[in-house]
Amino acid sequence: MSHSPNLAPHPRRVDLDSPLHRKAGPTAHAMRPAARDSAADTRQANPAPRYLTNSEAAAFLRLSPRTLEKQRVIGGGPRFHKFGRRVMYALADLEAWASARSFETTFDPEYLDRHPGAQRDDQ
Repeated sequence: MSHSPNLAPHPRRVDLDSPLHRKAGPTAHAMRPAARDSAADTRQANPAPRYLTNSEAAAFLRLSPRTLEKQRVIGGGPRFHKFGRRVMYALADLEAWASARSFETTFDPEYLDRHPGAQRDDQ
C-alpha cells in the first residue's frame, strides 16, 4: 500500500492586505491610495478642547507645578479652568500664553515694558 501525501489546497486563505501580513515601510502598497479612517476625520473636524492637570501643564511648559500654583494666586500665569475643586488648563490657553511671551532680544521694547528690572541704568 502506498502512502500518498495530502495535496488538497489549504482550507484557510491568507489575506495579504490584512494588517498582520502587510509589509511596513514606504514601499508597502505604494500604488494603492491610503485608506482614510472616517473616525479620525470626524475627530479632526470637531477637535474637543484638551485639558491638562497642573502637573501635565507644568510638564508641557517645562515649569515647576509649584510655579503654576503661585501664578494662579498672584496672577501672570496662563488661563485656567475650575471644575469643582479641580484646576485644569486648556492646551490652547497654554500655547497662547507661551506665544505671548516670545521676544527677539532683551532690548525688545515689549520685553522692557514687562520686565522693569531689566532696564539698564546709564553708568
